[in-house]
Amino acid sequence: MALKFDTSFDPAYGQGVTVAPDVLRVTAKNPGPFTFHGTNSYVIGRDTLAVIDPGPDDEAHFQTLLEMIANRPVSHIFVSHTHRDHSPLAARLKAHTGAAVLAEGPHRPARPLRIGETNPLDASADTAFIPDIALPDDTLIEGDGWAIRTVLTPGHTANHAAFALEGTGILFPADHVMAWATSIVAPPDGAMADYMASLDRLIARGDGLLLPGHGGPVTAPRSFMRGLKTHRKMRERAILERIRGGDRTIPDMVKEIYRDTDPRLHGAAGLSVLAHLEDLVARGLVITEGDAAIDGIFTPVG
Repeated sequence: MALKFDTSFDPAYGQGVTVAPDVLRVTAKNPGPFTFHGTNSYVIGRDTLAVIDPGPDDEAHFQTLLEMIANRPVSHIFVSHTHRDHSPLAARLKAHTGAAVLAEGPHRPARPLRIGETNPLDASADTAFIPDIALPDDTLIEGDGWAIRTVLTPGHTANHAAFALEGTGILFPADHVMAWATSIVAPPDGAMADYMASLDRLIARGDGLLLPGHGGPVTAPRSFMRGLKTHRKMRERAILERIRGGDRTIPDMVKEIYRDTDPRLHGAAGLSVLAHLEDLVARGLVITEGDAAIDGIFTPVG
């Protein structure tokens, strides 16, 4: 299918929006080019609750979450990944509620940094985060009238996890799949091969409704995710065509491939191109000296 993004979204700051039975969405007021209107937190349950992705350490968002919790007990706080727009408020919410914090693990890059390489995404990483409970793949956590299954989806980050609300066909994919835009896959935090494998896994699951970390729901998940996969493959082909046409550096490729993209996103676009190039070099389709790098020179095979 042709990939069509849905940017119609009312963040309803300061309120809770019912998006499914016993599921409230609360959107933090942290809009930006990478967060859209802000980070979505989800409050699950009726009596004893769970919270998915408490969000940034923001006072107004914290107070709104407490209003939506409405003095009910919270047993679990699930964190999809350790970017600063998703995980930092977990510590404060835990202190207030006594809930256990669950996630795949602490922040880590998808691969070790290479000699001389710096991580441009360090500022976005919540390196202080440590979960109370580490979640292996397919872990089922049962609560009061709800059960949440962990579906590990590395790609956007190495420790990225989606959460399935068992028995409902609802999946919370965080930043892996969003209706309003593609996910950022930026080395060394993320890896394109991991992202594509995780996307295939979610397509195979067949969930009926996705409630992402930013923006509105994905209501036709399988066809939308197939479109995302096609989009990534087309981006890969565009990179190969630019290299075969004479481009040798990532800035030259970004200038042409992303000419209609907000210039504020060109830095991230360069890292996305690098993610594709790491995969293309590993598959023997592109040549570079040493490891693929943001300042590398890339040539076609043959």
